[in-house]
Amino acid sequence: MKRLQWRRAGMWGIYASVVLGLAACQPDRPAAEATAGKAAPTMDNTPAATPPPATPGPLKDVIEHDPRYIVGVSFPPNLERYPGLADGVRAYADAARAELMQAVEGLGNDKPTAPYELSLAFQTVLDTPNVVVVAADGGRYTGGAHGEPLVARFVWLPGRNEMLTANKLIPARDGWTPVGQYVAARLHEAAEQRIAADKLPPADAEALLKNGDKMIAEGTTAEPDNFEQFVPILDAAGKIAAIRFVFPPYQVGPYSDGTQTADVPAAVLRPVVAPEYAGLFAQ
Repeated sequence: MKRLQWRRAGMWGIYASVVLGLAACQPDRPAAEATAGKAAPTMDNTPAATPPPATPGPLKDVIEHDPRYIVGVSFPPNLERYPGLADGVRAYADAARAELMQAVEGLGNDKPTAPYELSLAFQTVLDTPNVVVVAADGGRYTGGAHGEPLVARFVWLPGRNEMLTANKLIPARDGWTPVGQYVAARLHEAAEQRIAADKLPPADAEALLKNGDKMIAEGTTAEPDNFEQFVPILDAAGKIAAIRFVFPPYQVGPYSDGTQTADVPAAVLRPVVAPEYAGLFAQ
């Protein structure tokens, strides 16, 4: 778990830097935009793998490769109609690529046994007048047995022209306590069902569930960062009937369990959400 948190911290540190760079390019942008300098060559005359700076404009799919690395990033169409959402998506993609390039640069003149790789697909999973959601799923491989999963969700509120984040949704830390408890109970039930389906010996099943409960408890403590990836589930009237919290591998279970989700109904959320967002929820 600590290893995952370290990786996430590095990722979001770069992400924050890119967001700040984008912010400087938002309304009141200077007429002349800065141009990227050329990367310095390495000892073997291979251009250094330095990512280009984030620049405003249409989101374009990216395909890059050389003997050391492969990059494939795809975006949904027409995202630029929400500039703030497009900027958030672009910043995440740029940060993911920047971290890959750091690993590539760390190779020096060496060639990896298998190319380092970034594979990242963005898709619009909800598009309504009140809520738009873009999902990012993929992975980054920089050696080892398997890659690092990349999972992110971007919730845009067109009417408010803002990104809805976990710490905006529930600003009080103790507000996450009932949410975390509800999520932990649902994840425990899902783990029980998976273990039962495997028909393990009772002692093995009990040990596996105990281990799983420990990871669930660590990954659902009352911290906004534990719930930063989520997707609103809307009712027929367009109100939020529940929120589906999304947990990447390692956060609440082993890698083999993959990405997990837990739905929290509006009745649990309404008492703790910030007043300015209460109107988005079903009664």
